Amino acid sequence: MPLRLEIRGLSRRFGGVAAVKALDLDVREGEFVSLIGPNGAGKTTTFNMISGLDRADEGEIVFSGRRIDRLSPEAIAALGVARTFQHGRVFANLSVEDNVLVGAHTRLRAVRPRLPLIGPLAELTLALVRPPAVKREEAPLKAEARAILELFGDRLTPRLDHPAYSLSYANRRRVEIARALALRPSLLLLDEPTAGMNPTETAEMQATIAALKAQGLTILLIEHKLDMVMQLSDRVYVLDDGAKIAEGPPDTVRSDPAVIEAYLGHSEIGRAAERREEMKA
Repeated sequence: MPLRLEIRGLSRRFGGVAAVKALDLDVREGEFVSLIGPNGAGKTTTFNMISGLDRADEGEIVFSGRRIDRLSPEAIAALGVARTFQHGRVFANLSVEDNVLVGAHTRLRAVRPRLPLIGPLAELTLALVRPPAVKREEAPLKAEARAILELFGDRLTPRLDHPAYSLSYANRRRVEIARALALRPSLLLLDEPTAGMNPTETAEMQATIAALKAQGLTILLIEHKLDMVMQLSDRVYVLDDGAKIAEGPPDTVRSDPAVIEAYLGHSEIGRAAERREEMKA
């Protein structure tokens, strides 16, 4: 499989604190890769640099053969990188359907001659104003948006016209993912998509993400629920204190002594290690 994302020597410092240290990371086309680690390990900082929200101090990021670490977030999105955020972000006063259409507006041909790289404000303006040329393109986009919403079962489709602020927390997270999918991404970055969800909601989200994986979508995931990580991932990278301490298939990473030490007292990996030690005693 060809490389979709290639990161080499990526570093980011905030004052005297190194949030990410000389990170190397690869994601191949159609692969599901997870990035895990304790809180403060540098995971979201890495996502911010990939998506253009932050600039690396050193290193480079190559996406589909093109270096992107000095491009704007709008330019990176236009190339096919979509992301969600650790704390879900939706347009609260827009309907569920319009939230998804905001994502699709990055692909409107009608506006590209004037706005080759439309940003979030331009996207929102187009979603609200809808010039005639945009309206002509919107019919197929609406059909596509509704097809995306159907991926979430009956959670969103019956609420198509509801304002996003009226949704439950879990449904707002689903809308955010639906909006990212409307970009038709070549790479989807999911930042803790099940954060704050109960076990039932987590299971539903895991099933949705598994369906996206089955469709062949290339996914890079940050997630603290390690059962989900181990079940879905083709490969796992582990960060601790900004540095990569392990990488490989889930079973290999799960039993890596450095990973167990990093997670000890922080996660189910740590608790499992403690139980094993107790059984030996």
